[in-house]
Amino acid sequence: MRKWPARVITLGLLSVLLACGGKQDTVVTAKAPHNDTVCSLDGMVLADYPGPKGQIQYDNGETDYFCDTVELLSLYLQPEQQRRVRGVFVQDMAKADWAHPKDYWVDARQAFYVVGSKREGSMGPTLGSFAVAADAARFAQDFGGKVFAFKDITPDTVRLDGGVLKDEKM
Repeated sequence: MRKWPARVITLGLLSVLLACGGKQDTVVTAKAPHNDTVCSLDGMVLADYPGPKGQIQYDNGETDYFCDTVELLSLYLQPEQQRRVRGVFVQDMAKADWAHPKDYWVDARQAFYVVGSKREGSMGPTLGSFAVAADAARFAQDFGGKVFAFKDITPDTVRLDGGVLKDEKM
């Protein structure tokens, strides 16, 4: 029986480990839209409208921006969604200015949403988005609505035809 030198075994194990390592996962962070960035669904300029915005980043490096959380979640929650998503972000409206929101992006899947408030976004009724449940509850107390965790938002909650939000103008 032939004995393998330690160096050959070490090099073999090292090559297997390097091959298994492959592509390292990196932390995905939100990308700030420019002042002229338009909504991927309707072409509206994000900066021209109040309320929380959203974005989806895909594996191919593209980012879709949305002028409203309803549009973002409606697209993201569609069962037909085939593109590989790396990150989904909404703005924390406890920190961002409702009239002119900028920055304060949080992971949409970790956020809390207020459905049915009196505050409107770019498309009329919208979902206020918050990083912390207590901030969402305070907002709901001030402006009405009910607090939902992301896992409780369904496609019917964010129907673009008015649906649950009872907005017949859309």
